[in-house]
Amino acid sequence: MSKYQSLLAQREALEKEILNARREEISAAVAQVRALVEQFELTQKDVFSTGRTRGVTLGSKVAAKYRDPATGKTWTGRGKAPKWIDGQDRSQFAI
Repeated sequence: MSKYQSLLAQREALEKEILNARREEISAAVAQVRALVEQFELTQKDVFSTGRTRGVTLGSKVAAKYRDPATGKTWTGRGKAPKWIDGQDRSQFAI
């Protein structure tokens, strides 16, 4: 057997060993998590809460405040100003 084939065989054996070790550690971790959930009577909400408190408004779209009369493009007034309004009086672009 060539050195290359020998190394490939070693890699395959090592990958199997890694997979088995990962499975064992995941199994132990899941058992530990389940024990903690039971011990502290945690709910799914306790464990997987996102920490967001704003509720429904999160991710909602904001109405545009400015419109470019030449192209019709709009801007909400949030974030970096687009080139068509940057450095100009914004009141002339107000919707």
